[in-house]
Amino acid sequence: MLSRETLEAKRDKFERARVNSGAPHLVEFFHDPSDPYSQLLEQALQDFQTRYDVKLIKHLVGPPAVDATPERQKLREYAILDVDRLARCAGIDFKYETRLPAENTAPADTRLKSLGHYMGGMIYYGGEWYWGLDRLHYLEARMTDLGLHHDGSKGLIFTPPIVPSGTGNTGAQLHWYISFRSPYSAIVRDRVKDLADAYGAELKLRFVLPMVMRGLPVSPLKKKYIPLDTAREAQRLDVKFGRICDPIGKPVELAYSLLPWARAQGRDYEFAQSWLRGVWAEGIDAGQMAGLRKIINRTGLDWAEAKTIVGSEDWRGEAETNRIEMMDYGIWGVPSFRVGDTITWGQDRLWVIEEKLQSILS
Repeated sequence: MLSRETLEAKRDKFERARVNSGAPHLVEFFHDPSDPYSQLLEQALQDFQTRYDVKLIKHLVGPPAVDATPERQKLREYAILDVDRLARCAGIDFKYETRLPAENTAPADTRLKSLGHYMGGMIYYGGEWYWGLDRLHYLEARMTDLGLHHDGSKGLIFTPPIVPSGTGNTGAQLHWYISFRSPYSAIVRDRVKDLADAYGAELKLRFVLPMVMRGLPVSPLKKKYIPLDTAREAQRLDVKFGRICDPIGKPVELAYSLLPWARAQGRDYEFAQSWLRGVWAEGIDAGQMAGLRKIINRTGLDWAEAKTIVGSEDWRGEAETNRIEMMDYGIWGVPSFRVGDTITWGQDRLWVIEEKLQSILS
């Protein structure tokens, strides 16, 4: 489901059917006017229409259901800050406006759900979803591959920054709030360490229980979309991902029982890196001792000693402390990153932390 070959085959099948039916290149934008990300995307799509030979239609949709956004007020507050940062990074002159949700959106909400998504700020084309300005570049690349890019128009509207882009010696602490069941945490495992090393920062792993293990609802549509989006990001970043053994429950708990021990030996990052790669890219069952042993042995840690510790409950208080601290900073999801009072959420927001580290140097 997550391979590039499967994606290309689906695209080819869609385009053949579209050509045979005589249908245009129809791009559908599901716009929630109350959502900051959707507002920014709406503005960017004005430029998009001038660059690509497509038919763009807009559907007004309502806010997502509670099982898609369990911390709605925190999301709104954070989104306003995040969109401001994103627009500035993209060089877009944008100002968020407080707007009420659209009325009478039932037909568009039904179409959104029938096509396989759960919130606004999304673009749909040919079986694939593109969220906000962050994923617009994937659609632009696809349109260009189809020969729909107008001659003489500019390059991509927004290109995600490459991190790290510089070096320095900050002596800072880079806090990485992580869940071992988060696929986005899995694909940032190398880049966050590279960023910390580039700026002489101490990387501190702050593990928290996965949302679903904390009792927060997660919609079925969200469960499907996230791995697909993660796989797309992993392919772009050349990170191994996609052969998965879902670690919900016991595997996560066993891993967390070993993290404080690994940290005491200065190997917590190595353990996390090995575990995330094994579970999310190699299909290792970390709930079985054979799988856990394989993960441990390649980290330089002693499996004989690990066996005497694995399964303890001592980690739970630390996980809760980390969760409370993360929530106090206005963030409830992972992966999140903090330097000082600057915190950001998402594996695609490491550039925010790099800006903070650069400000320490100046």
